[in-house]
Amino acid sequence: MNRAAERRPAGFQRFRTKLLLAMMLIICVLTSLGIYVAQRRATAEAQARLEHDFQIEIAALDRLQNLRQAAVADRSQALAQNARIHAALEDNALDLLYPSAEDELRDVMASGTTATLHARFYRFLDHRGAVLIPPREISAGRLRPNEQRRLSQNKLSRTMQTGYLARRDAAGNSTVDEMIALPIRSTETNEVIAALVLGFKPLEAVGRGSATGMQSGILVDGKLQLSGLEPAARVEVGREVERDLTQGEGKSHSLRRQINDRPCLLFWKRLNPHSNYPPAYEVCVYPLQQLLAHERRLRWKILGAGGLFLVGGFAISEFFAGRLSRPVEKLLVVSEKNLGERRRAEAKLRTTAEELQRSARFSADASHQLKSPITVLRAGLDGLLARDDFAPEVYEEISALVHQTYWLTGVIDDLLLLSRMDAGRLQLNLGTVDLTHLIEQWSDDLRALPETEDLKIESDIPAGLQIAGETDFTALVVQNLLDNARKYNRAGGVIRIQVRQKDEQVELHIANTGRGIPVEAQPYIFERFHRAGTDDVPGHGLGLNLARELMRLHGGELRLLRSNAQWTEFVAIFRAATTPARDRG
Repeated sequence: MNRAAERRPAGFQRFRTKLLLAMMLIICVLTSLGIYVAQRRATAEAQARLEHDFQIEIAALDRLQNLRQAAVADRSQALAQNARIHAALEDNALDLLYPSAEDELRDVMASGTTATLHARFYRFLDHRGAVLIPPREISAGRLRPNEQRRLSQNKLSRTMQTGYLARRDAAGNSTVDEMIALPIRSTETNEVIAALVLGFKPLEAVGRGSATGMQSGILVDGKLQLSGLEPAARVEVGREVERDLTQGEGKSHSLRRQINDRPCLLFWKRLNPHSNYPPAYEVCVYPLQQLLAHERRLRWKILGAGGLFLVGGFAISEFFAGRLSRPVEKLLVVSEKNLGERRRAEAKLRTTAEELQRSARFSADASHQLKSPITVLRAGLDGLLARDDFAPEVYEEISALVHQTYWLTGVIDDLLLLSRMDAGRLQLNLGTVDLTHLIEQWSDDLRALPETEDLKIESDIPAGLQIAGETDFTALVVQNLLDNARKYNRAGGVIRIQVRQKDEQVELHIANTGRGIPVEAQPYIFERFHRAGTDDVPGHGLGLNLARELMRLHGGELRLLRSNAQWTEFVAIFRAATTPARDRG
């Protein structure tokens, strides 16, 4: 190999040159990518800090809002228990409702109340969610008719609801009120019979970013309430947030935009998630002049570091290009050898797969072809049974032949089902199966058979056990196990059925007395057509194999627990219905 390398120095030199150029190109790409990622990361970290400040403000607002809602909820509970108010609501008697509420809510509506608990207005909603108009002489807070209609709900909720109402104050200025709708329940039925809506001035948190020009306001009904911005800028910010809302998830987001020809970051977050009222958003506007200046300084530092890294990378590329070019011929030889072995292995795999497909097709075709002549044969035998000119022993022989045709049909059906599983064409639609009901149904059928009159069936099955499976195929597994316990039992024997749930699995134990399975035959009992020396018992040796394959498709397993001269026990392990079921094929 070394002599061959010496005879081809020019080829290896070209390889080394190409390798060096490729490594230098990779170094350039990685350096450029590193510079780009570093700049993006620095920008993202700065934006994350700003968003963190915004989230802290929102968290502070949430805490204050929760405290106020708790205080209002406590106050409303006393109001909801007032007998006069309940009578007025149930009888729709406005002459009693608002006068009673005025006395109860006097401390909440009083101007001297703590700012966070001073309500600007209150209204009652009836059981349909419509606003109950207060009498003129009652001081429930002034609202215009269109504003009052926006307090209504399509359906009363069983939980507290929060909304925001954009309106004009007494001076004609734009303002926003926070609405808290509290359900009022019946003392007899505990059903929601009405709701109390209280309007408050929105809470404000301490602005952590105010030193850098951060401003925040509330966006509701497409209009931004932010007094620190000019009207045109407010309209532009509201439009940008609305546009982003139509493309996002509607919870929280941030974006960079030009507002009044100045770069700004916009943060927004919904203030009333899971509310029946229209969504409202806290919007924060942050000017980016300081951030951009910091980015420019950082960009020059990153470019300088990237240049040094590039020079060092070129030197390292020269070193490794020389080291990597020497063993390349050996690698090529090994690669060619491995490639040849892989191609031979792939050819063998293709041949094996084709043989398996041919075998599955043959089994399926044979099963289909056998069904027709057996059906014709059974029809002919049924016709002979309908005649009345044969001797009694002839009818017995014909009946035995009819029984054999049904036996052959069962064998063919099992073979067809196994061939579908072998070919991967059997798809299960897993759902919830009541295993308790299924076992009880098949146990009743088993007791009805004449040959089981002297057998004792013991069962220990909890009620309502649910498993993940398909009813027809689960029933086939249970049927095969119970049929085996019957066929291989002794006269006056016992069949015991036990079901236990362990965590996310359900174990079905079916045991029987009678002769056991020989030790040397136990490893082969799940093979097809294996009878373990029991030719005197009717069957075709497919039941256990079919049951095990169906259990595997259900994501479970079937195994023999023990078998001796007096006792044989099988266990089928299913997945409980609480485990997410997915199709298997």
